[in-house]
Amino acid sequence: MAVTKEELNKIAHEYHEQDLMKDKFIEDECQFYTYNWVFENLKGCSTVLEMGYGEGNFTEELVKRNFKPTVLDGSDVLLAKAKQIHGDKLEVASALFEEYKPKQKFDCVLATHVLEHVDDPVVLLKEMKNWITDNGKIIIIVPNQESIHRQLAVIMGLQPELDTLGARDKLVGHQRVYSIDTLCKDTVASGLKVADTAGFFLKTLPNSMMLGYSKDLIMALNKVTPLLPKNLLSNIGLIAVK
Repeated sequence: MAVTKEELNKIAHEYHEQDLMKDKFIEDECQFYTYNWVFENLKGCSTVLEMGYGEGNFTEELVKRNFKPTVLDGSDVLLAKAKQIHGDKLEVASALFEEYKPKQKFDCVLATHVLEHVDDPVVLLKEMKNWITDNGKIIIIVPNQESIHRQLAVIMGLQPELDTLGARDKLVGHQRVYSIDTLCKDTVASGLKVADTAGFFLKTLPNSMMLGYSKDLIMALNKVTPLLPKNLLSNIGLIAVK
């Protein structure tokens, strides 16, 4: 069953607006590292739709780089926060992703950590295909089930399969984790084409075991990733086009 706006507002209050999650700095540093890849793929794009406000990191960076994004979110709490911070430097659209009907087509749809949360990713990707221009693109980032830390967990008997959802997955509302193959399969099944894939972050341990790591070390574990096979990294990036 699809999440409701009330549930999204509850998540906003209990997760995004709280400092109780001690591993947020890890997730933030990982987001910061993806900026170069994301913004390289945003070159030439004038209109951008960002799916989900979250912590506001990508929104802030989009505004800083002189984009005027449309932020789509089912939580009016988070949209109010976005407007309070950025004012008329962005547009907001209040709707569940599955119910969104855009007034315009976009050069790019930014879907970072979206597909792992929704009921039917293929159905949503089919809708997203209609949101972009003929030469538009969708930038996707999702967690990778083949990440080194998941491989180690299976070897050690801490989880039965690579795609088993852990405690943190359930806490943040993940319904699945992807591999490069399954993400490409869902993309193609929606009628889109895969233009590029990428991998980010050498994650050897769960976040809960990295809380003592410095930001410099977390960023180093991101910066080393171009040297490594992308299928072993913590997050997967994909560029989808018509």
